[in-house]
Amino acid sequence: MRDYDEVTAFLGEWGTFQRIIFFLLSASIIPNGFNGMSIVFLAGTPEHHCRVPDSANLSSAWRNHSIPLRLQDGHLVPHSCRRYRLAAMANFSALGLEPVRDVDLEQLEQESCLDGWEFSQDVYLSTIVTEWNLVCNDDWKAPFSISLFFVGVLVGSFISGQLSDRDWRMLLLALTVPGVLCALLWWFIPESPRWLISQGRFKEAEVIIRRAAKMNGIVAPSTIFEPNELEDLGSQEQQAHNILDLLRTRNICVITVMSIILWMTISVGYFGLSLDTPNLHGDIYVNCFLSAVVEVPAYTLAWVLLRYLPRRYSVATALFLGGIVLLFVQLVPPDLYYLSTTLVMVGKFGITSAFSMAYVYTAELYPTVVRNMGVGVSSTASRLGSILSPYFIYLGAYDRFLPYILMGSLTVLTAILTLFLPESSGTSLPDTIDQMLRVKGIKYQQTSNHTKILKDGEESPIVLKSTAL
Repeated sequence: MRDYDEVTAFLGEWGTFQRIIFFLLSASIIPNGFNGMSIVFLAGTPEHHCRVPDSANLSSAWRNHSIPLRLQDGHLVPHSCRRYRLAAMANFSALGLEPVRDVDLEQLEQESCLDGWEFSQDVYLSTIVTEWNLVCNDDWKAPFSISLFFVGVLVGSFISGQLSDRDWRMLLLALTVPGVLCALLWWFIPESPRWLISQGRFKEAEVIIRRAAKMNGIVAPSTIFEPNELEDLGSQEQQAHNILDLLRTRNICVITVMSIILWMTISVGYFGLSLDTPNLHGDIYVNCFLSAVVEVPAYTLAWVLLRYLPRRYSVATALFLGGIVLLFVQLVPPDLYYLSTTLVMVGKFGITSAFSMAYVYTAELYPTVVRNMGVGVSSTASRLGSILSPYFIYLGAYDRFLPYILMGSLTVLTAILTLFLPESSGTSLPDTIDQMLRVKGIKYQQTSNHTKILKDGEESPIVLKSTAL
């Protein structure tokens, strides 16, 4: 039987039909960015300190000195979680004693924020942190809430609640509603003819192919599938596939495990750096803008690399770039904060490039019969990585550079692991599990005489020529 590319060669490679499908699928991704990064603002933590109630009966001098100072980045700043004991200050105030002049503040007993906190509104009017007091002993709840958000992304759940008339709820609503419109694309994006053929649904595939030919202004041949081909294919029993097929052979099992590690690590780095934007020096809105803008050249570079260079070397190089610069952040002097921000943005650039290439690379590694499942499992792994990413940033409360050290190290190690994946550039897409390219460095027993010798002398099963249509 003729292969799929030969059957559909008359359509061309980049006609009106292919362009429409491409842009419709691209449009469906736009709302993801709104919700994915909105948590940077929804869970923002403004500057805060302990509230001192009016009932404390303190003089203005004692009220101004009620918060102890602590050293942060070489500067003395008000403590966020401690205050001087109100009862002691009230006694000194009643006696007419003055802070600093008459009383050594360092000798005063301290206490926690028993009356809550006062949050600065210079940047945020309201966030989930200010509304629910997710600071000090409860600061772990902020990354936990971010993880729950990504858990919701993972399971696709929708949680409704009472909507208020201001602060952060309306922002979340405004960002979520546009995504509902993407459901309309269901009626405009057709099923993949290649997948339909692999499932034995030839009539449906032929209808879509003829529709594509009409949109491209091409006259389709009177017979796309020869009667004898349909008879041969119809007589073949169509094998049902499930997620366990991703572990059926040693080769596909290794590829699945490596893909899971690759996607999870990239996701930790991508979302970790995005969520860490508020912790960078400077204006948070400017930093978020820069974090978003840096993705434009990252995607452009990914397109160029995918078009002209080998896949695994491109992904590995981008990961090396992202990981190495993150490891260098800890070496930057504190006063060169702009250099630190630049290195973080370069790290985001490299990891974003690798993330975008991973979609194409993973799809090319898996055969048609389980390609959707393979990419789906990898995508699920990335969701797990996004769930873990807030806790990488949370470690910055103990050591400012620890998140960069961990993310940089994992990214570099994953770059090395990527080099062992098979190279899919310049090869045809596999249709069956037996036609998959082989993982580097693993010995295999030859199960078929139908092999060919590649340029580097490595044996690989013959793969039918195919396209992504």
